[in-house]
Amino acid sequence: MSALARFFLHDKKVVSGSDRERSIITDALEKEGVTFFAEQSASNISADSDLIIYTEAMPADHPEMLAAKALGAPMMNYFAALGLVANEYYLIAVSGTHGKTTTTAMLTDVLEEAGLDPTAIIGSLRSKTGRNFRAGKSKYAVVEACEYKRDFLYLKPDVLVITNIELDHVDYYKDLSDVQSAFKDFADTVPEEGFIITDSSSENLKPVLAAVKAQVVDYRQFIDLDLTLRAPGIHNQMNAAAVQGVASTLSLSQEEVKKTLENFAGTWRRFEYKGDFVNDNGKVSVYDDYAHHPTAIKVTIAGMREKYPGRPLTVVFQSHTYTRTAEFFDEFAKALAKADRVFLLPIYAAREENVSGVSSEKLAEKIEEQGTKATGFITNGAATLEIKKTAVAGEVVLVMGAGNVTEVATLLIV
Repeated sequence: MSALARFFLHDKKVVSGSDRERSIITDALEKEGVTFFAEQSASNISADSDLIIYTEAMPADHPEMLAAKALGAPMMNYFAALGLVANEYYLIAVSGTHGKTTTTAMLTDVLEEAGLDPTAIIGSLRSKTGRNFRAGKSKYAVVEACEYKRDFLYLKPDVLVITNIELDHVDYYKDLSDVQSAFKDFADTVPEEGFIITDSSSENLKPVLAAVKAQVVDYRQFIDLDLTLRAPGIHNQMNAAAVQGVASTLSLSQEEVKKTLENFAGTWRRFEYKGDFVNDNGKVSVYDDYAHHPTAIKVTIAGMREKYPGRPLTVVFQSHTYTRTAEFFDEFAKALAKADRVFLLPIYAAREENVSGVSSEKLAEKIEEQGTKATGFITNGAATLEIKKTAVAGEVVLVMGAGNVTEVATLLIV
């Protein structure tokens, strides 16, 4: 939402918006010219608004949503608005269950360094610029395309990247086949002269690619394990390969592309090194990551083990939504048990009520069945104090989740 706000600001529109609380994102938007409301209420909605854009996280009975409807203001969700502006470009859309943000940011760096001057809307802040929007002057645009509620169907890409497909967003999708049907519909929108960059050998992707009009480029042919990326893990090598696949359709120099990828500095909350703290035992390193699906947790922990072999690893995790926690309960426990110890915060409800009875306490018990110590904490502050007190010299603390657990990473290094 903040990147789209920046797009409209750049387009000389008057922009206002709200959130439940202030953050580094909202502070930055205010400085750039957005009128920001730190409380969400009906009074934030103006009758003279030309367009109200809302996120799918907003419930239908939210006071701002009700006010907009009562005023008869034009309304559309984030992806409808994104499609409104992005479809005018030669559009490169990056989709998939995992790796969207990193791949989109990598691709933005590559096109920028190649002189193609892209417009880009990214799901996190590029470490290179500290921003999630890039205003370009060329015909090219790069955007992140999320499958939730099939919203990516508002986009009409000329080049579509599908990093991978797994079952996720279980509050909307019934099963993997349902997810595949959405991606199939998306892939079918790519024109005959367009390209789909993906892992065509993946069993999960084969139904998606059947009878597509566009040319399919298998990104696995570009995987280069000699490529030295700053972020470890085979998943990042695959993200880089997908970028190289896109570059091949644009006839860019692969050697220059590789140089850019090796210099890629990452994004906010994607294997982000936050800093160190020192307690009575010694120095401890802190990382922050957005991982909130068992597969993402597993590969992020594996990447940390690769980067710091032999060092103790503590994971601080906050699960995101009750439905996801319940659906992947056993998988979460197995993935998190790969750490040396786990601190769990209360599940981040987002848009949901807890109808399954799942809880962090139950997840902690399941993790301990795997032989890994797991402890639940009520607040971010309590978890932070315990880590600062008990961490040993050389320990690595990995904070993970899509909710406000990121505050722990900040508190640890203050």
